[in-house]
Amino acid sequence: MREIRTLRPEDVGEQLALDQFAFQFELSPSDLEEARRNTNPDEVVACYIDGRLAAKLELLPMTTYIGGKRVAMGGIAGVATWPEYRRGGIVADLLRHSLRLMREQGLTLSHLTPFAFSFYRRYGWEHCIDRKQYTVERSDWPVFDPTQGSIRRTDDYALVAPVYEQFAMRYNGTLSRSEMWWKRRVARSKPGIMAVYYDETDTPMGYVIYRVKSGDMTIHEFVHLSEDARRGLWNFIRNHDSMASKVTFVAPVDDILPFLLGNPRIKQEILPYFMVRIVDVAAFLRQYTFAKASQRAELAVTVTDPNAPWNERTFVVQPEANGPLVSVETEAAAVLNVSCDIQTLTAMLMGYRRPTELSGIGRLLGSSEAVAAWETAVPYRTTFLYDFF
Repeated sequence: MREIRTLRPEDVGEQLALDQFAFQFELSPSDLEEARRNTNPDEVVACYIDGRLAAKLELLPMTTYIGGKRVAMGGIAGVATWPEYRRGGIVADLLRHSLRLMREQGLTLSHLTPFAFSFYRRYGWEHCIDRKQYTVERSDWPVFDPTQGSIRRTDDYALVAPVYEQFAMRYNGTLSRSEMWWKRRVARSKPGIMAVYYDETDTPMGYVIYRVKSGDMTIHEFVHLSEDARRGLWNFIRNHDSMASKVTFVAPVDDILPFLLGNPRIKQEILPYFMVRIVDVAAFLRQYTFAKASQRAELAVTVTDPNAPWNERTFVVQPEANGPLVSVETEAAAVLNVSCDIQTLTAMLMGYRRPTELSGIGRLLGSSEAVAAWETAVPYRTTFLYDFF
């Protein structure tokens, strides 16, 4: 007998054993006890076969930024199955069940990091977030004039949290971090020193979280709200030239650091990172901020989404200054109608791929006028994510 439900509290130990087996790590007794305390069974979707835990995933309620606004999101993590139960469609059932739960909970988006992009595409998630990774040798570190600000080290995340939130609002897909997230996730996964840049008015305007080990500097987060902060932080990095021969860090794909360097021929890699999925199209469209130029234009999109049948219909959108009006129709009620699958719609509205680009590769179907209208309606915004789960 197969049953999908939230994890039974008495099975937390079995779930942690499965995680250690599936992801090939081992917790010390003290770490295991802490993991037990921090595990919320209500955030674990489990599959039981004949009463035994066969597979599970974590469904983490979070908040992400879309168009500068906070949107409720469900993070999928820790998908694991014991070997004797694999290839039986269990994960597919867990994912579909999770989609229904997210819709019921008002989580209109979902993020996950895939072991295989092709696998999760089957269930509606799409590659939507990349990161640019830099490796900059010491000889290529930029030289900037001194700034009017100052750097102070701290271990108080409350000082940098407002700076991070202002930075995160600029991108689609970034997390709005809770105090608990800073303490449990950021502090543990990004060890090292935190240094804050204050401008001439003593206002925090940027920070770095970094570590120097074996001659290499790894910057976990490089956040700046002004060009002055960027330059001040780089001047601070240069002060480590006796300790580090190179610096490695990630940045949004539209970051312009190479343009600022004397030698722009540094190592740069674009790394595919997270997948995203719209869980509830109608609810998401009602929260979406369309470009101002598109206001008063009636648009329509017909969506296919076999794993979330509530999305398989035509949505008519009338962008307005105070938020879009959205109706659900059985047939297209607007001339400016396009059609696509849920993966394409997600990539388009996240800003990861433009409507004209998606039309050109056959992923977005519709007249040239309809595609052009959606091109105008969808704002330009880069996707990015510093976090991992």
